[in-house]
Amino acid sequence: MAATIAAVPRRRISRRRLRDAVEGYLYISPWILGFLLFTFGPMIASLVLSFFHWSVLGTPRFAGLENYVTALTARDPLYWHAWERTWIYALLFIPTGLTISLLLAAMLNQRLKGTTVFRTLFFIPTLVPVVASALLWRWMLQPDVGLINYLLWEIRIPGPRWMASVEWALPSLILISLWASVGGSRMIIFLAGLQGVPEELYDAASIDGANWWDRFRNVTLPMISPTIFFNLVLGIIGALRVFSISFVATDGGPAYATWFYMLHLYDSAFQNFLMGYASALAWMFFIVVLVLTMIQFKLSGGWVFYAGEEQKG
Repeated sequence: MAATIAAVPRRRISRRRLRDAVEGYLYISPWILGFLLFTFGPMIASLVLSFFHWSVLGTPRFAGLENYVTALTARDPLYWHAWERTWIYALLFIPTGLTISLLLAAMLNQRLKGTTVFRTLFFIPTLVPVVASALLWRWMLQPDVGLINYLLWEIRIPGPRWMASVEWALPSLILISLWASVGGSRMIIFLAGLQGVPEELYDAASIDGANWWDRFRNVTLPMISPTIFFNLVLGIIGALRVFSISFVATDGGPAYATWFYMLHLYDSAFQNFLMGYASALAWMFFIVVLVLTMIQFKLSGGWVFYAGEEQKG
């Protein structure tokens, strides 16, 4: 009798759990359906297409590994050039952007008068759409009538030709990207990390005679190392995916000086209609980003400090 009575609540609990589970899956079903239709499905389709020749209008023709061989050999002379331009951009943009964002966050963390105003001013450029900022800077950096060269001329400095020059086109895009990103989410994340550093650590370091550089190097940097790592991972992925700024401002020119990898992928897919080859380019890019991210996580154990894990130990 007692066992029968005890079984009734268990059945009710199991039915309630089943109902809650069904309700939960119903709530997330739109996201699951959207993910399958618009993300996972196209990814699998692109993987299959990477082994075919397909020009959208024609019938797919099996090519095996030919698309990958074309990219990795001299058959596509722009493939390695696109990677070279992308890596140069990333190697210049990532450390510069991280450093400036960290310095801005450290300045805003001093709780000086007018901090709110400066925080707003730093963040405003990130609200400008990429197309608008590219067109704005394209006018400002115009060699003959642009504002920047006019100001340089006023102080008797001959301005370069900026985006019209092979040597200055890539630095120009890096300048635009820095203007549009250093005061955005990366700076806010750094600011949140700095505000999480306990003041007691700074007080203890000051008592031991540490100056501001010693406190920054031995207290601030280790304590915000997870934040630096987070911004580094996102920064590398974002820098390798650079596309819009080049597409709008220079269209990969002049003389392919800003021909980035994603622009090469776009050109292969939507200008030359080589959908199979573009799919192969996309999957090679995915593999490169995945490997780089795994390497970063592997190496992070030597320099990223997690206070919670230290306390557990």
